[in-house]
Amino acid sequence: MNSLLSLGSERQPTWARKRDPRLRVVAALWLALVAVSLSQPLALASLLLLVLLLAGLLRLPWSLLFQRLLAFEGFMLVLTLMLPFSVAGDPLFQLAGFSASEQGVERALVILLRANTVVIGMLTLLGTLEPEQLGHALGRLKLPDKLVHLFLLSVRYLFVLLDEYRRLRTAMRARAFTPRSDRHTWRSYGWLVGMLLVRSMERSQRVLAAMKCRGFHGRLYLLDNNRWQLTDSGLLLLFILLAAGPWLWESGMLTALPGGAIP
Repeated sequence: MNSLLSLGSERQPTWARKRDPRLRVVAALWLALVAVSLSQPLALASLLLLVLLLAGLLRLPWSLLFQRLLAFEGFMLVLTLMLPFSVAGDPLFQLAGFSASEQGVERALVILLRANTVVIGMLTLLGTLEPEQLGHALGRLKLPDKLVHLFLLSVRYLFVLLDEYRRLRTAMRARAFTPRSDRHTWRSYGWLVGMLLVRSMERSQRVLAAMKCRGFHGRLYLLDNNRWQLTDSGLLLLFILLAAGPWLWESGMLTALPGGAIP
């Protein structure tokens, strides 16, 4: 199950596996904040390059990453092709009688770079964590207990419900069910969804009863052994400075001097 939810966590270098998971959660949040605050394509491209370098350092499997991005990039391709023709501005070129504006092309490029930076950054920083590690990190960061419980229980029983759905589909195929575009097919799918909801409710009640038998009083205790170390603070500070570089450059706070120094 973890191999389907995490993104190559077993291939990470030793120094990365030893780090506190909270480091990645905070770094991912900072990266998203910086990315959404940038509005220049060059600054966003430099931040995307930083994310790709980080993915290389964490030994992210590129083939698996591209598979995860396939559907997302398809949506972004449609957006990138449509946006230049729907934003008013200076005409850049014409295609089939429609005029594409320079401002539309720039906006499409900004959205494409920003979205890819955030998504690839999240897959790199959070996708390489085991789901249980991410849940414990959220709990250690003092997020609401109900949110942490919901996340951990969803991860635990997501594939249980998937197995239940597969059993129901197998039962339908054993009764010679063949999907078509007719009333019988849609009624059968409606019964399938209804039975899945009913069995999910029954399973949740049994799980709750089992948890109460084991002394559950509304709180899950975090039993991980991760401890924040000085190295985690140093790496977080380094990442914050590197990620803030494009924002400082775009805002004009970094100005190269004739000698090449940066004040």
